[in-house]
Formats: sequence, C-alpha cells, structure tokens
Amino acid sequence: MKFDANDRETLLRILRWRRDVRHFRTDPVAPAVIARLRAAMDAAPSVGNARPWRVLRVEDPAIRALIRANFEACNDRAAQGYDGVQAREYRALKLAGLDRAPLQLAVFTETDPEAGHRLGRATMPETLRQSTAMAIHTLWLAARAENIGMGMVSILEPEVVERALSVPGNWEFAAWLCLGHAEFDDDTPLLHREGWQENSATEWERR
Repeated sequence: MKFDANDRETLLRILRWRRDVRHFRTDPVAPAVIARLRAAMDAAPSVGNARPWRVLRVEDPAIRALIRANFEACNDRAAQGYDGVQAREYRALKLAGLDRAPLQLAVFTETDPEAGHRLGRATMPETLRQSTAMAIHTLWLAARAENIGMGMVSILEPEVVERALSVPGNWEFAAWLCLGHAEFDDDTPLLHREGWQENSATEWERR
C-alpha cells in the first residue's frame, strides 16, 4: 500500500484540526460512529502487542456526578496555585466538557498484562503507559475524522476515579475522555487562543 500527496494533506489537516474540545452539543454520537472509533483505537500500536489500555464507557449519572464534583474540587485547588491576572485567567478557562459531552470514557492501563509476554517492557515498563497514550491519540484522530470532538480531562484524582469505577488493582487511571459533536470548530488550540500558552515549534537537535 502506497500513499500519495492527497493522503498526506488529509492527515495533516486532521492533525491541525484535532483540538482538545471543551464545548459540546448534547445530541448523542451515532452507534455506528462509536463502533468505528472503537475499531480505530484497536489499531493503535503497543509495546509487544500487549494492548494494555482498558476502556469503560461511563453512563451512570451518579458516577458522572461524582467525577464532576472531584473535577471541581481539584480545579479549585489548582486555581489557588496562581496569583493575580494569571489566577483570573485560569478561572476563566473552560477546562472540562463533563457537563455536556454525551459519550464519556474512562481509560486505564493494565500494568501487568499477560498479553505481549513482557516483550519490550522488561527494561522500560513505562512503555505500557506510552502504549495507552498512543491508543488515546489514535482515538483522538479517528474522532476528528468522524467530525466528533474529543477532550481529555486531567484535573482529577486518579484514586477517586479508580474507586468510583471499582476497577482491578492493576488498572491505573490514564484519562477521562469526553466525546461528542463540538459546538464550534477551531484550528487554534484553546490555550493558544486564550493567551495562556501559544504553540511553539520544537527542534530536532543533532548529537
């Protein structure tokens, strides 16, 4: 299989328009779309083909409310770490889609999976977590290609999420993902647009 310039341009556009979405419409994501997103995530690379990511689709209103409350508590504590103008700017940011996103996924890493037979992770066990991160990014790109927005909520206490979902002891919380139709499209990152942190190019230095 060989790809051409049109494929490269399409991929670049998907990458450019992949945003951390915080503003969602509440209409549901079609089941066929969800099935395709799941299949795309299954195509992600992983160390030793261990595929250590574990995904829970969270629909229980009580659990969602608990997670929302934990986010608000964590966000308030985080805001207290800033002063003056930066504190006001932080509080003005919309940092979660927990209130409106119709599809919410809790993603975990199984820290000692049988699959893969430890290939590639004996010296670098963190590659299991890296594999989960790649699976999340794969899902993110696939969602954008489906015209579905996705946002990742990181302002949560992992142990609270793990208890709320009663996961096994060898499951480590990785991310809470909010998915749905975005209220608006934007090719500029929210934090860049709001003046919090602009995108900057990185160099590939020679050694």
